Order: sequence, then structure tokens, then C-alpha cells
Amino acid sequence: MDSGTLISFLAVDLLLVCVPGADWAYAISAGLRGGSVAAAVGGLVGGYALHTVLAAAGLAVLVAGSPALLTALTVAGAAYLVWLGWSVLRRPGTPGAGESVAAGNARVFLRGATISGMNPKGLLLYLSVLPQFLLTKGDHLPVPAQTAALGLLHMACCAAVYLTVGLGARAVLGARPAAARAVTRTSGAAMLGIGAFLLVQRLATL
Repeated sequence: MDSGTLISFLAVDLLLVCVPGADWAYAISAGLRGGSVAAAVGGLVGGYALHTVLAAAGLAVLVAGSPALLTALTVAGAAYLVWLGWSVLRRPGTPGAGESVAAGNARVFLRGATISGMNPKGLLLYLSVLPQFLLTKGDHLPVPAQTAALGLLHMACCAAVYLTVGLGARAVLGARPAAARAVTRTSGAAMLGIGAFLLVQRLATL
């Protein structure tokens, strides 16, 4: 792939990644609740690795073409976001009050992977945005290889932005427990609200 295509995709992708959503809310929440930001972001990126594999294998198109499967994915992901958001609202925690390192990091990673892996918006990004940058004419890499390359670039963008968000929130609010709890509650409310919106949006189309 030529550098112009990669730079264009990077610019568009960064704009999308920088729009706050469930991923941002989770990275902020993980940092302020004392969990490992790296584990949280690693989980989020791991979820997008799944999307990349699905897209490169052509399975993403199959999922998008199956209303029942897409609905099931949306409902499951939205329900998980609602549950996680409600859990954060009930126990906002304070900076540094995390779980034990080994068990806590594994749990934080899995939650992050579930949030991004089951997020239908992420899947649709791979279906609607990424294909516009695939080169099918001339002497270029096979489409699956191009898909994988762009998917890896997206994962790198997510890692950079979400690490900055999570660590930045911890640095700014780490010494301000009251403010940190307020921001954590806001993050929980955002996850709950996004999950509820996705759930209602999908069920309304049935």
C-alpha cells in the first residue's frame, strides 16, 4: 500500500478514535478505579484485533449480512455495557483502590476485550470506513493483507489515544478523590447510556 493511502486512513481513523465513547469511558474508569490502564487498553485493542481477523477473513461481511446475528451481537454488547456501567455507578471507587494485581489485571483486560469485541460500532467501522481505503486495481497487496494492515494501524491508534486518556485522567485526578469519583460516575453513566441507546436502537428496527 502507498504512504498516501495509509496517511489518509490514519487521519480519518484518528478523528473517529478521538470521539469519546464507551472505549474512552472504560479507559478513564479503569485508571481512576485503580486498575491497570495498560491492561484495560490492551483488552480494548484485543477486541479490535478480533474485528481485524474477522474483516481480513471476510467474516465481517457475513455478520453484517445476517440481521439476526448482528442483532444478537448488538443486544449482547449493549446489555454488557449497561451492566458494567451500572456496576461502576454503584461502586465508583477511588484512585489506587484497585483489585489484586494478577486477578485484577486479567479481569480488566477481559472487560476491555468484551467491550470493544462486542461493540457493533467497531464492526461497522471495519465494514464502512476501512473498505474505502482498499486498493483493488493495479499491483497491490491482496485485499486480506491490506485489511490486516489497516486493522493494525487502527489498533495502534486506539492504543495511543486510550493510553493517553486513561493515564491523563489518572495523573490529573489521582490526587483529587472527590473529582475522580465524579468522573468515574460520569464514565459509568456514559457506558450505561451508550449501551441503552444501542439496545433501543437495535430493538426498534426489529
